[in-house]
Amino acid sequence: MGAESEFARLEAVRATGEFRIWLRFADGVEGEVDLSDLAGHGVFEAWRDRAFFESVRIDETRAIAWGDTVDLCADALYLRLTGMQPEQYLPGLQVEAARA
Repeated sequence: MGAESEFARLEAVRATGEFRIWLRFADGVEGEVDLSDLAGHGVFEAWRDRAFFESVRIDETRAIAWGDTVDLCADALYLRLTGMQPEQYLPGLQVEAARA
C-alpha cells in the first residue's frame, strides 16, 4: 500500500448496511460505498459474517480494515465514492505513465 494522500485523509468509517460502508474524508467528501461486488470473493468471504463486516475500522496505516486479514485502500474508495479517475486525483500519474 502506498503513502496516504493528504487530499483523501480518511477520518471516519462505519458499516451502514449489507456490504455498505459510510466514509468521511478530511476534504469534506463523505458518503456510502456499496462493496457488494467484492463480498463472497476470496478474503471478502469473511464479510458474510455480519458481525465481522460491522467491525470495520481505520487501521494504523489509515486503511479501511476488518480484523487482521481484510483491508481496502482509502484512496481507492475515495475514487469510487467521488467517481474521479486516478489521473484526476493524482495528476502525477499521467507523467509516470508517459515515462513507462
